[in-house]
Amino acid sequence: MGKNRKNKTRGLAAAMSGLATAPTGTSTVTTTGTGATATAVVELVQRGTSGEAATAESAASPQTASTTSSASLKRSSPHDADDADDDGWQTIERGRPVKKHKKIPGADSSRYPGIHFSQQARLQSKINVSSLRDLILYIFADGPAPQWVSVKHRPEFRKIVTIMVPGLEEAMFKETVNFSTYTNLTPDQALDRVATSPDDYYPRPLNKDTLPGALQPFADMFPHLWPVRAPGDDKYAKLHSPVQTMLTAPLKEKKANTKPVADPHGWTDVRTRITEFLATPEELMENGFPKHPALLKAGPQRDGFKDPEGWVHTRVATLQDGDVPEAEIQQGSVTAGREVLALDCEMCVTGENEYSLTRISLVSWDGEAILDELVKPDKPIIDYVTRFSGITKEMLDPVTTTLADIQARLLDILGPRTILLGHSLESDLKAMQLAHPFIVDTSIIFPHPRGPPLKSSLKYLALKYLNREVQKGDGTIHGHDSIEDAKTCLDLVKKKCEKGKAWAAGEVHGENLFKRLARAGTAYRATAGPAATGGLPTGKTSAAVDWGDPTRSACNAATVTIACKSDDDVEAGIIRAVKGDPDGLEVPGGGVDFVWARMRELEAQLGWWNRNKLGADSAGGPPSPNAASAEPSPTLEQSVGTVAQRLKRIHDALPRCTALIVLSGTGDPREMSRLQAVQARFRKEYNTPGSNWDQLSVQWTDAEDQALRRAVKVARSGIGFVGVK
Repeated sequence: MGKNRKNKTRGLAAAMSGLATAPTGTSTVTTTGTGATATAVVELVQRGTSGEAATAESAASPQTASTTSSASLKRSSPHDADDADDDGWQTIERGRPVKKHKKIPGADSSRYPGIHFSQQARLQSKINVSSLRDLILYIFADGPAPQWVSVKHRPEFRKIVTIMVPGLEEAMFKETVNFSTYTNLTPDQALDRVATSPDDYYPRPLNKDTLPGALQPFADMFPHLWPVRAPGDDKYAKLHSPVQTMLTAPLKEKKANTKPVADPHGWTDVRTRITEFLATPEELMENGFPKHPALLKAGPQRDGFKDPEGWVHTRVATLQDGDVPEAEIQQGSVTAGREVLALDCEMCVTGENEYSLTRISLVSWDGEAILDELVKPDKPIIDYVTRFSGITKEMLDPVTTTLADIQARLLDILGPRTILLGHSLESDLKAMQLAHPFIVDTSIIFPHPRGPPLKSSLKYLALKYLNREVQKGDGTIHGHDSIEDAKTCLDLVKKKCEKGKAWAAGEVHGENLFKRLARAGTAYRATAGPAATGGLPTGKTSAAVDWGDPTRSACNAATVTIACKSDDDVEAGIIRAVKGDPDGLEVPGGGVDFVWARMRELEAQLGWWNRNKLGADSAGGPPSPNAASAEPSPTLEQSVGTVAQRLKRIHDALPRCTALIVLSGTGDPREMSRLQAVQARFRKEYNTPGSNWDQLSVQWTDAEDQALRRAVKVARSGIGFVGVK
């Protein structure tokens, strides 16, 4: 070992001696540290020639040699002058050649990136919007490898461009399509047009010869058309937002390990009165709360109101009875002069789908229990449900308190200025057979990420927003504690009042896609040099190009947002985001790494854009159908062709090694939206006290329900395209 070290030291000394005697002009860089092992020698040697020849050439033209050396060592970019001539010089460091940064591979290069489909791919169903999102995360960040395609040479991808074009349908790409009658279909015919066999989820090859002329450019950009299932819920006949799904990356943490929520960066608390969280009459109706006459319009309907047998309602004549004059409200008070009581009940089973009250707990705003009573049902108990209720036969045997006794006490406690709060209170009020108009429900003010009718559990809300574990007796002989549950609801509402209405409102179980790419975006040696060998988290820049004001949506987290008023603007915005601004002041020079964009003119022409939810003048609103124009409205075939040409121009403008993803997001949602509006009207009329089922303006039977499910199937039938420039 000592002999080897001695020989290495002698070799290093000889090298240093050679450097000292080298003729003027020999390019040499030397770095010296303490001791022989800390000394590094870097020299430039001529490939394929002897040292003497290199020295003689340098001596003959020292200026040329010096210039060449400088250019080799100070190259500003790994891709400067793609095939820049380095005059045959090679860098040697620590006795080994240092590999140069790789250039962007040529189209015929063996390391050109690709996204390929194989018939051996593990496909068991249609891919969905989240599959496309996860493909982006795999290429640029920390996502899992896709199972439906193979990604070749992932480190070589330079950019990803994703464009959403609502209005595109698979039927448009069939050779026999007739665009002149395309939109003149009944709902059943529309379903037949998108219907496929259960195992028909493989991509369709795009053949230019069999495509309609307007759509032939797609075959130049993409090898396949993919059937893509839009996000939704078949059980509840719901269609979820494809934009939210695409722009929300899943969290790595499992639900069982729910992390307490943290305030967003720069968050400012906004102290809010509890009256701001009162459920509206519409929310009470939608969630199945018992009807109180104060919620009805003044007139015969309210005057003739009668409680169902065994039911009571609190002594509140009108909603205005609950108002408190400002002079009586203490400054800064979040209770706004109202009495706030948290309610929770436990029930036992007394019949088929029938639950009866067995315990009631009321907790004041200060956290003191003002009522905690066991109640004996009038009917025999079939199941005590002890694992949830905590109620046993031994507990109820000596009890004599009845439901009527509890109702009488509650009518004395609950006044016009009393607010009841709890979690899914409609169940508790139904068990008490009591109606009250002033409700704050934690299942409403802390909405489920996937929207109604789904609701988050109280256990989950407590862990996430209070960092508190409750209902530990769940599933045991101890069951739930109604006092604990009531106090938990109280603390959730108190925190909401301190933080403000925007806090924990509509939070999704995921992370913004732009934030994930900025946080976990990965660079590789091919794009970031030797330091990134094996992958280096460096973050990816991004741009959002959309109609209206993208900063008012999830796009706000993108590095760059580009607002548009037309698809022309979207096209220009995408190309600008990819290439960058010359001065780099807004869009970084060289462009961003990831672009998300949306074209909407085809969607507006087909009538897919819901004008009832968003006015034309609002952010992202559709173009006005009455807008003055000297040119006639384009036909559907012309509009589809325009979309194809736009995408082709964008494709041609992309740099090499760029992934291009195009998706429709959804299928035709119009019939689904119409039936959902009918269903909502039926529920509103049906739940109005005193209404007769056979006198409602609309009906909702099994036929309508099945029609809605068929319409949702159409709305969830989207398409997508994946390719590499």
